[in-house]
Amino acid sequence: MAIDVVDQVLDLFPGETIYVYHEIVHNKHVVGRFVNRGVRFVDDLAEVPEGAIVVFSAHGISPAIRAEAKARGLRAIDATCPLVTKVHAEAVRYARAGFQILLVGHRNHQEVVGTSGEAPEVTQVVERPDCIPTLNIRDPEKLVYLTQTTLSTDDAGVIIEALKRAFPKIKAPPSEDICYATTNRQTAVRQIAPECDLVLVVGSRNSSNSVRLTEIAANVGTPGQLLDDVSEIDWSWFPTGDETVLVTAGASAPEDLVAGLCRALLERFGGTIEQRDVFEEDVEFAQPGALRKVMAERGLDPEARRIRVSAPVITREAYGAVPLTVGGRAVHESRGGRGVA
Repeated sequence: MAIDVVDQVLDLFPGETIYVYHEIVHNKHVVGRFVNRGVRFVDDLAEVPEGAIVVFSAHGISPAIRAEAKARGLRAIDATCPLVTKVHAEAVRYARAGFQILLVGHRNHQEVVGTSGEAPEVTQVVERPDCIPTLNIRDPEKLVYLTQTTLSTDDAGVIIEALKRAFPKIKAPPSEDICYATTNRQTAVRQIAPECDLVLVVGSRNSSNSVRLTEIAANVGTPGQLLDDVSEIDWSWFPTGDETVLVTAGASAPEDLVAGLCRALLERFGGTIEQRDVFEEDVEFAQPGALRKVMAERGLDPEARRIRVSAPVITREAYGAVPLTVGGRAVHESRGGRGVA
């Protein structure tokens, strides 16, 4: 969704420099392709000229950053993932109700920094179970835990169980915070990896959800390797050339990188591609409010350009092979959260 927002902003403002606060998503190819189109990525709003267009990344920002952008007269377009926005809203609601918030996640991750900024005076980050004894708790009956959306469900579960043991009255969020795209991929790897000799995850090393996929593979007994693209393959990973390989990807990895990896494996070893339909993903997002306003000012219908996120179709042209039909469904009925073996 966030990638599509930047695409549309580039279309709407030809010739203007578009600034993005932090990497729009944690994938070096996505960022590099936007840089090649003239996008400037910054980690400090002071680098954005007054009055310029700035897009906030998918990971979200704190209210302080939003206020700074407004004070400097920047034209801000918020591409925060709606699932991250949900966690921000929970933080605000619980803080107003007098709760302390225990935010399960990685302290320096941009998403956690943004969520903590909603109520910094009552929020503490919990990265590991051994952080729990150092927490400053005023009232153990007025506690709630929230989670970073891209965590491993395995790791988050361990921390949450430890929190529940330490604070039996702690409240859970009203619905799961870890995002569906992250959860679906993790479940697919957990389910399929035991049938395979190796798991290859297409994603960048600063992508939390991509790293988690390699960890989950290891948790179920199958070695996992993270690679940005086909150029990072180490052929020593395939000692016999007859391995069964699970190929999956982080939530923001471009599909052409997955296809390129599959083509390289087929060209070197032969074999077949089997697509596993684990979850169906087909989600629509409305445009961010500021982008809708710009569209309306230019006579465009925002509803006609809603953002739809669904699994791409695996084709002979892209992948170099037609996958097998799996589970009685034809391959053109591709689903999200998939694994390709």
